Amino acid sequence: MAQLDLNSTFGALYIGGTIGAIFFGLSNVQAFLYFQTRKGSGVTFYKLAVFWLWFLDALHVCLVTHLTYYYLVTNYANPLALLEMVWSFKALIVIDVFIVYSVHLLYLQRIWIISKGRTRFLPVLITIIIVSASSKCIGFVLFWAASQLFSDLIKIRWSIYLSLSTMTMIDLLIASSLCYLLASAKTGFTKTDMTLRMLVRDIINTGCLTSMCSMACIITDAAMPNNFVFLGIEFLLSKLYVNSYMALLNARHYLGSDGSTHSSQPRPPHVYRPELQVNVSHESQDRSPRTSKVDRFQISDSALEHPTYYPPAVVRSKIPDSVSIG
Repeated sequence: MAQLDLNSTFGALYIGGTIGAIFFGLSNVQAFLYFQTRKGSGVTFYKLAVFWLWFLDALHVCLVTHLTYYYLVTNYANPLALLEMVWSFKALIVIDVFIVYSVHLLYLQRIWIISKGRTRFLPVLITIIIVSASSKCIGFVLFWAASQLFSDLIKIRWSIYLSLSTMTMIDLLIASSLCYLLASAKTGFTKTDMTLRMLVRDIINTGCLTSMCSMACIITDAAMPNNFVFLGIEFLLSKLYVNSYMALLNARHYLGSDGSTHSSQPRPPHVYRPELQVNVSHESQDRSPRTSKVDRFQISDSALEHPTYYPPAVVRSKIPDSVSIG
């Protein structure tokens, strides 16, 4: 790095860290929503998994903040310090590997649950691929930890391409396996099938997001090898993994009982007015409203056209003389 361009190097890291902090706010909302909707369930495996991912995500944000502060504030106007890797930069890659590997294992656990009593080929195949990929991740972390200068990244560029391409392949394999298992689990009931279709759509979207982010890292590193744009994009990769898994766990909250999304409609506030008093005598309370048999069994034409339409009951009653509002 004879000529260091701060805009495309540490400026790209700063932008990636800022956007990653925004994504960390989304993961906070996801984790809070998950714990709020499951207050009385005690300590479960998925609660521990959500807390583990949130802890790693928070640690990731702290490391990004430290390295940007170290390079841009502490070593301001010190170009020689910008050539060396700070310890938080090396630890950041370790946390990235932990996050990605943890999410892959959690998705694998979901695949084993969904495929219970059905095919065992897909979970066994994905298990073998993830376990074999873990050795490549360990080798990548060791190569990265042994580097002292940013110029040493050129020597391990092949490991970066291999790790990102392996992650992309695993993402596509997990997404396709979950879509196949969910699509083949249709029951014929409209509400259940609608929920399964929405889950398949969400899985495809999240799988495409992580895969596109990994491919963007590979493309930018190959097209611009002398800057840190690919590292700025890589900062967002772990955030997408965390948010995608938490969104899958919160899918039950996002979907209503009829398979439609929740919609928050404002309700009119209940206003208590003590000046309005209604005095009803015992005779009027015992008097039930009278309805004719014709009105009781009358079905409108709209009810015949729409089976889910329930017409309001027609009640004919007289206001008793003993009711006074004042």
